[in-house]
Amino acid sequence: MDTVKIQDLAPIEITAYPSNSPVSRLPEIQGTIVNAGKKNEVIRPAATNADLSVNSSRQIFGRVPGISIWENDGSGLQVGIASRGLSPNRSWEFNMRQNGYDMSADIFGYPEAYFTPPTEAVERIEIVRGAGGLQYGPQFGGVVNYVIRRGAVDRKIAFETAQTAGSFGLFNSYNALGGTVGKVSYYTYFHQRSADGWRENSQYRTQTGYASLQYRPNSRWIISGDFTRMNYVSQQPGGLTDEQFDRDPQQSSRGRNWMGIPWNIGSVKAEYETEEGVRVQVTAFGLLAERNSVGFVSGINVEDAIIDTLDVYAARQVDRDWYASYGAEARALLPWNLFNKKQHLSFGVRYYHSDVDRRQRGAGSRGSDYDLSLSTPDWGREFVYTTRNVSAFAEQVFNPVKNLLIIPGVRLETISNTASGRLSMNNGELTPLSSDRQIVLGALAAEYHIGTTEIYGNYSMGYRPVTYAELTPSGTTDIIDPDLQDASGYNIDLGYRGQLSDRLAFDVSAYVLNYDNRIGTILRDGVNFRTNIGTSETRGIELFGEYNMMPKKLERLGQVNIWASLSWIEARYVSWNDPVIDPGTANDRVGKRVENAPAYIHRAGVSYSKEGLMVSLQYNMVGKAFNDALNTLEPNAGATNGLIPAYEIWDLNVSVPVNKQITLRGGVNNLLDESYFTRRAGGYPGPGIMPGNGRTFYFTVAGQF
Repeated sequence: MDTVKIQDLAPIEITAYPSNSPVSRLPEIQGTIVNAGKKNEVIRPAATNADLSVNSSRQIFGRVPGISIWENDGSGLQVGIASRGLSPNRSWEFNMRQNGYDMSADIFGYPEAYFTPPTEAVERIEIVRGAGGLQYGPQFGGVVNYVIRRGAVDRKIAFETAQTAGSFGLFNSYNALGGTVGKVSYYTYFHQRSADGWRENSQYRTQTGYASLQYRPNSRWIISGDFTRMNYVSQQPGGLTDEQFDRDPQQSSRGRNWMGIPWNIGSVKAEYETEEGVRVQVTAFGLLAERNSVGFVSGINVEDAIIDTLDVYAARQVDRDWYASYGAEARALLPWNLFNKKQHLSFGVRYYHSDVDRRQRGAGSRGSDYDLSLSTPDWGREFVYTTRNVSAFAEQVFNPVKNLLIIPGVRLETISNTASGRLSMNNGELTPLSSDRQIVLGALAAEYHIGTTEIYGNYSMGYRPVTYAELTPSGTTDIIDPDLQDASGYNIDLGYRGQLSDRLAFDVSAYVLNYDNRIGTILRDGVNFRTNIGTSETRGIELFGEYNMMPKKLERLGQVNIWASLSWIEARYVSWNDPVIDPGTANDRVGKRVENAPAYIHRAGVSYSKEGLMVSLQYNMVGKAFNDALNTLEPNAGATNGLIPAYEIWDLNVSVPVNKQITLRGGVNNLLDESYFTRRAGGYPGPGIMPGNGRTFYFTVAGQF
């Protein structure tokens, strides 16, 4: 396997797929990272012909089999994705990264992703499924890495812009400058988006700024840094009951609920490659951010009414989080020879620290705007959380014979979580909680090349640390199991991928995901007891294929690509630690389907392209899912439990070049105006049913100069 000089590490070129396909695979070795033997995809958002103005996840990730999506609203402010029957809640089962470093508040204690970069700024999205755990850390889902664009290498200054208008007051503006001056390249963008929203009471506004610099003092060194500042304020329309959804999914009974998210992340990176091909990369990164909400948070079947005697609304609840985290990671790739064949050892160490200051249940204002002020100085609950992590990993790529790669690996994690604070004004201090553990993960992957195709497979141990929410009782009488354990398990993949001609690309695979020590709450002696409730196992098949069906003799007329991304998911509980949930009632969950895991997720599409013109039609078909481990069919009064029905959606997108600089884009999302929902929320941004958007339109004028 040939090495690549640092100076040649440019954005990945699509060579193994039809020429206008937006999806490809990662190279076997990329810098200091080993991808060989692992299920992975690379998406180029600019080539998807999707609605990038609102980060349309179902269109952008459409060619990635098995990606489930929570569509809470149409803003695209928070992308909630998962795979293999895991929960899409703010993508918390994935390790979410930007430019290779963490962008979540706390990857162990609070891994929810509140920040998503605008996809107009994204060069590519790299996805490595469960076996990515050795290279990147925990999360059963693997890693999703947003790689931001870099400045043009052939010009001192280049300008790009995209201005979008759409339904329900949508206005999206993206503007960027980039270029290369001598040994320095730069890229900076400013993005803003606002809309009234498809539903009542769902207006939002967001602004994001980004700047990066890259310095190449010589052919061996690259020194770079970047900084991102994002701030959004979003009105939360709340959930709906099933009756309300059936009558009018656009309605809202919450006009006073808001969320605000200021987010700051940045990194500094140094890369070096020796003449012998040894590569070293050191990255330091940090985050300062907040999560703020104010609103009326009772069940959706409780009216947010004016108090008649005062002719004013009741006080709203204010919840605020402050996040501060930092870390450093050093990685290296060492090539060496064995039996006259090149072998590669990838290894590294990492340190991570995070602090979270959480204050909840403050008595807020009685108004309707975004106001975080308190009517009294005291918070109902106050907590301080910390996380410390030291880890080390190593993966060896053996090439014993021609076409065969064998990749064993190991990762050591040392994690410490602490929680302290006050549960209520009357209950005094929370007994300090802490969790310290050392975890060893092992993996084995292999890859065998057959012409332009390859067979790949892997086994990888995984785990999910106990989160802050699981360490902290939701009520003053709740009890946390003192022996609460991290979730653990494994991923297994076996697949066949590649191309059978210059027109057909494919990836066919099967997997098993074992998720042991799942954490939940059971009723014991009349008290909520949080403990490890059982084990689930997910088995599935994922298929992807893309074919250029235009005959060669007619290629002058353009290119027609058809593609399909199909997945079947069998996710069930295989054991349950305590089947007695309610007093006197035996609720055996063994054999029940796992929550938020539809039996199938199928997407397919067709696109026509010629000299920059592209017309794309995408079909989405998602099976029904359950919201709880009992697989409850009939909804409760607050609509927090019950069936999530199957749905089908069509999306149409068109891109037309005016000249070399100007392109016009437009489309219709949810072409047939399907009424559907993907989530029943138990709290924010609900509670209740969170409808997906109905039919919307957009029109974009984009330019590059």
